[in-house]
Amino acid sequence: MKFRETQSIYLQIADFVCEKILLKDWPPGDRIPSVRELAVQLEVNPNTIMKTYELLQQEKIIFNQRGIGFFAANDAIQQATRYRRDWFVEKDLPQVFRSLFLLGMDPEELKPLYLQFKKQMRNKNS
Repeated sequence: MKFRETQSIYLQIADFVCEKILLKDWPPGDRIPSVRELAVQLEVNPNTIMKTYELLQQEKIIFNQRGIGFFAANDAIQQATRYRRDWFVEKDLPQVFRSLFLLGMDPEELKPLYLQFKKQMRNKNS
């Protein structure tokens, strides 16, 4: 995973975990990688993963069964969608609007590009 300098690593990992859940790679109710497993996989400090998992527990996306591990919550897809949507509206969308304004673009110009992207994602996940 390549990390961006513009956002804390633990938040980028939270996005990664949410994406795994939303793509159903980590289905609701299933065990997700342990702190150590994910730290090794992403080549980060286990404390960073723990911080991510604590955030995702607060957001009710994952839960911990003591002695067994971490699991995607039964409603993880809905919770991850809510979390990602809130983040997008509060943090990402204002930057998109700023760029559209500065470039003199109309949001309608993005619709064909979005539809093309959506088609590619569907084909990729088929």
